[in-house]
Amino acid sequence: MPEPTIAVLDVDGTLIDSNYQHALAWYRALRSMGETFPVWRLHRLIGMGGDQLVLSLGGQELEDRVGEEARKRQGEEVDALIGEVAPLPGARDLLLAVKERGHRLVLASSGQPRHVDIAVDLLDARDIADAITSSEDAEQTKPAPDLLQVALAKLGAAPGTSSVMVGDSVWDVEAAKNAGMPAICVRSGGFGDDELRDAGAIGIHDTPGDLAAALDETPLA
Repeated sequence: MPEPTIAVLDVDGTLIDSNYQHALAWYRALRSMGETFPVWRLHRLIGMGGDQLVLSLGGQELEDRVGEEARKRQGEEVDALIGEVAPLPGARDLLLAVKERGHRLVLASSGQPRHVDIAVDLLDARDIADAITSSEDAEQTKPAPDLLQVALAKLGAAPGTSSVMVGDSVWDVEAAKNAGMPAICVRSGGFGDDELRDAGAIGIHDTPGDLAAALDETPLA
């Protein structure tokens, strides 16, 4: 495989330990509207964007009835929990390791811009990232490839530019596959290794720090 020149790193769940807060925020938002779903079901959908999650959870009827308001309330619930999130072990080390090898780096998130800003500040990554995305950058979020295509376009990448994604969920891997990119995963999304491999992940590591230590054994060598 040619050496990649662009590394696209998911933020929530991959670099920042926020998946369970997002799942709880969805639970509270939906329950406030009279819709109660088990938190484990919500957690299994974290990693896809809010524009996809409600539809996947309850079909078109639920999306039409509560989708827009649920997304608004979920964002407000995340506001209340945002102080509890923190970088995952070795997250900044991974960013530095990617840059030290000469790769360009995009922090790709489908989160709301204000939450992405907080995550980037927690990572102290404003001077590291070459580009940053949020939910405002794509019509459809993961597992659609739009956000990854936008990430490459922000760097002026021509079609076929060598790239790789780092994520934590099957939705990240599927989005990468749909964008024609290989995907490496960390386990913080709560998915089993078999699920990630079946989705197409070419490598799985426990934490961002573990991936940083093994980077020369990956396409980001």
